[in-house]
Amino acid sequence: MASSPMTSSTRSKRPNLAFRQLRGQRSPGEFAAAVRRAAREIGERVSCDARYVGRVEAGEIRCPNYAYERVFLHMFPGRTLADLGFAPRALVRGRGARERAEPEAQQTPYAGRTHEESDVRRRAFMTGSTATVAAALGPIGLALGDPAEAAARHGRRIGDTEVHAIEEAVRRIRLLDDRHGADGLYRRAAAPLRAAYALLDAGTTVRRSTSDRLHAGAGELAISVGWLAHDSGRFDDARSHYAEALATARVYGDAALEAHAFCNTAFLARDAGRPREAVRAAQAATRAARHLGSHRLSSLIALREAGGWAGLGDRAGCEQALSRAHALFDRGTGDDDPEWMSFFGPAELAGLEAQCWSALGDWGRAAGHARLAASVAAAQTPQFARNIALYTAELADDLARSGRPDEAADAGLRVLALLGEVQSSRIHSMLATTARLLLPHRSATEVGEFLEKHAALPRTG
Repeated sequence: MASSPMTSSTRSKRPNLAFRQLRGQRSPGEFAAAVRRAAREIGERVSCDARYVGRVEAGEIRCPNYAYERVFLHMFPGRTLADLGFAPRALVRGRGARERAEPEAQQTPYAGRTHEESDVRRRAFMTGSTATVAAALGPIGLALGDPAEAAARHGRRIGDTEVHAIEEAVRRIRLLDDRHGADGLYRRAAAPLRAAYALLDAGTTVRRSTSDRLHAGAGELAISVGWLAHDSGRFDDARSHYAEALATARVYGDAALEAHAFCNTAFLARDAGRPREAVRAAQAATRAARHLGSHRLSSLIALREAGGWAGLGDRAGCEQALSRAHALFDRGTGDDDPEWMSFFGPAELAGLEAQCWSALGDWGRAAGHARLAASVAAAQTPQFARNIALYTAELADDLARSGRPDEAADAGLRVLALLGEVQSSRIHSMLATTARLLLPHRSATEVGEFLEKHAALPRTG
């Protein structure tokens, strides 16, 4: 009689001794921290912990996903997955995975690009259709089910499968946003969020650790969807999602989630023209983050506060917050840095400082920081196309305001060249402002070229 799938799977689960040997004398927790550090070095996002390391060593994970693959090969250069004790992906996932892997291998290699995202999928995603965005989000919707089905799960205990689907939804949304911006993604991403909160409302989990992951994942998903709304100009929707995340954090006593929610709320308040609220939200985030042990998180929160003070025209308050942000940033990264902060490096630090000087009307100083942000981002994190476009758009605006129209037009043209890959209402709005500022200089050749190309852009929203 043929073996059942369960029997076959059980037989194939063998300890990964090669991987265990590479861990050496480090504890699983220490090794997991090393994996997260390696991921940050190449711009990847993984939530590796001691449990994941244990699953690999026990043979439960026969082949890592593509993100972990890149991190492991970065950690152990010159080795293959087989050298690390893993089975070939085609054997683990079947013929379909093998067929997909062939064109994936032909992708242009750069740090952080996922093999799953072919150029065809990228172009399809950029059309913004529901079907193609669903494909880009992968199997998340299937794993979570629709909200009605999820809400009907009362009485069925929620386990790792559902929680992992929520966590994967957060990672996938952040990855797509970093590369393409929020437009076209927001409305589709709201469905996994509704399903996540329906699961949370079901309230029946296998164990406490699963419950903790469930509420944290739902809260982080609310923030991710809120950010998509924020970046696409839907400020009221963003405010609602951030408030939802904050309520989740307060109900479950999750200080890390609370700090994240307040941090994003401060950013939104600044963009929405409520600088005093931005300051207060940033100060609340500081209190929530006090015992979390992440200097980088505290640095980002200080930058959010600086943005609020700048919006109020308080130069002294802004400079004090900026000084605190730099001092905290210079203390470096740590194992306690949240996974969602992978975007926060030297480029983002310079970009946020540029926004502060711009709000204070110091256009020359703002342009210098924006130029630094754009160049560092292009060199260190080319996979974050949205951020490169954002910093360059900030540079164009600052140059236009400081009376340097030719340089502003050149920067604007560089942003336009990225808009085939990036969709962000925030960036479009910044370019529209730059175009208005440059209209009096339209007789200049480069300015005229920028204005002509900008006018030919399809309207958004």
